[in-house]
Amino acid sequence: MINVNCLNNIAAVGLNLFSDDYNTESSFEDAQAVLVRSAKMHDMELGDHLLAIARAGAGVNNIPLDKCADLGVVVFNTPGANANAVKEQVIAAMLLASRDLLGGNAWVKANKEDADIAKTTEKAKKEFAGQEIMGKKLGVIGLGAIGQLVANAAVALGMEVYGYDPYMSVNAAWNLSRKVKHIVNVEDIYRECQYITVHVPALDSTKGMINKAAFDLMQDGTVIINCARDVLVDESAIGDALKSGRVKTYVTDFPNPLTANMEGALVLPHLGASTEEAEDNCAIMAVEQIRNFIENGNIVNSVNYPACDMGICNAAGRVSVCHKNVPAIISKITTILGEAGINIEGMSNKSKGDYAYSLLDIDHQMDDSVVEKMVGIEGVIRVRVIK
Repeated sequence: MINVNCLNNIAAVGLNLFSDDYNTESSFEDAQAVLVRSAKMHDMELGDHLLAIARAGAGVNNIPLDKCADLGVVVFNTPGANANAVKEQVIAAMLLASRDLLGGNAWVKANKEDADIAKTTEKAKKEFAGQEIMGKKLGVIGLGAIGQLVANAAVALGMEVYGYDPYMSVNAAWNLSRKVKHIVNVEDIYRECQYITVHVPALDSTKGMINKAAFDLMQDGTVIINCARDVLVDESAIGDALKSGRVKTYVTDFPNPLTANMEGALVLPHLGASTEEAEDNCAIMAVEQIRNFIENGNIVNSVNYPACDMGICNAAGRVSVCHKNVPAIISKITTILGEAGINIEGMSNKSKGDYAYSLLDIDHQMDDSVVEKMVGIEGVIRVRVIK
């Protein structure tokens, strides 16, 4: 029985994909696999038997990735599962920033007792007049699963779209509309675009990337949309930009005492992925990744270990090894197997930064003594017999 702990509510449509071999009512202390959404895990004690953590969402800043990698705990996320939900919110954010629908609605509520409200409306509505987004320039910073959907949707709405992503994947490039102008210098987006939306992960290199220097390059009246991560925008600097008129509206999905009181900010309560469909998609993907890893040793969409997929094992045995990305470990593993009379029928070895992962199909199952020898290799973090 594989023990699974859910640190947050996970959609039943995903949990129902677990077979009877999984106990989804496990405590965290006993769990071999953990499903999480927003729970903070940095100060949690990780048990020796914990094998995997799956984040039902894209961001993993609530999970101690390096600590997990050092313990041989593979961390997964679900990129793209909530992409459509966030895309739709970004489009809604552009419209709300362009047409003062919220202000107009507030006026109607404030004047609901006016018997002549229909007549009064005609005089009052000019206060809420806005502009159309068709024909305007939109800069999309980050063209991953969400960014490319936003870019394509904006093209369909008649916007002139500029896209910036120095690390754009081949798949993303194939999926991107040919009408999106590929920009090699993000400063060109700051200079040219009336609307800017950011879709990059929170890394040391991206934190505070939209800052005073960026605002100084922008046109007056620029709209900034941030449904990615709060730390991507220097919030004190954007407060000054709003006061000066350089930024017309800042739409952010991340309320805090500063943004909640910021004049000119349209602050939403972290609703980007809060749709039934997105939560279902994330839960399904997270559970499928956990099962594939537990049952087959395959790694798909890990953020701290490399992708490694050998499909379903048809050999007599399969073993996985989490190890440091250093020389000679593979040769030491194969030597131990050879001395035990075990033949390797198939193998995949992949690396990602300081860590590596090896998956080996063998002609018969290993006993504990062979496992102990492999664990004793310097640089080996965890050995798991899958079959």
